[in-house]
Amino acid sequence: MTISHAVTGEGPDLLLVHAGVADSRMWARQVDELKSSNRVITLDLRGYGETPLAPTYSDAGDVLALLEELGAKDVTAVGASYGGYVVQQVASRRPELFSRLVLLCAPTDNVQPDDELRALWGEENALLEAGDVDGATELTVRRWIGPEADDEARELLRVMQKRAYDVQLAAGDVDNEEWPVEPEKITAPVRLITGAHDFKFFADSAIYLTERLPNAEHINLPWAGHLPTLERPTEALALITG
Repeated sequence: MTISHAVTGEGPDLLLVHAGVADSRMWARQVDELKSSNRVITLDLRGYGETPLAPTYSDAGDVLALLEELGAKDVTAVGASYGGYVVQQVASRRPELFSRLVLLCAPTDNVQPDDELRALWGEENALLEAGDVDGATELTVRRWIGPEADDEARELLRVMQKRAYDVQLAAGDVDNEEWPVEPEKITAPVRLITGAHDFKFFADSAIYLTERLPNAEHINLPWAGHLPTLERPTEALALITG
């Protein structure tokens, strides 16, 4: 099954892969601007938005299959958080498909989460095990978006995270095959963006990648939390396109 996706505009291929607390709707404020000069590809990974889960699947495999189905080439790929991790997997396997990567607060292999993030995951799991989906959703809104976000952005995050919980909890146990991230094989220029208000794990991941990618730059945003495209949409747009 092809994952739910949308293609708008004409021009060079631009792929947007959402965060693990969101879905393709997180890019809504950017797509209208981007589609004037790009063929913009947005998608919902399995268990998010309009794409149901499957017992076994591969997010990286799904994204690669979609790009091949669309005949995409010289792709600029923008990945937020977990979406950035998926982009790294695909670019490690098929580096020739990509002309540029932008990774927003993305994790990577071989970097360990910090204690604060582990504690947050523990709190989230406890709420979900107690059946308090609303409480877990509010925890996401409180901890995963920075101080610059407006009420509209916070409400959108609330809706997207609640949808993900509903789909994923109903599906039960699943198996997502992850591909190895091999930074040395990623030949495209990579812009790594982190936020000063985010968890340390994501800055550590960016530093690790900067030291290993052939062509990388790291930009740390003093105003940003984990989701800069929701927090300052216009400023984040310039970081994607500039």
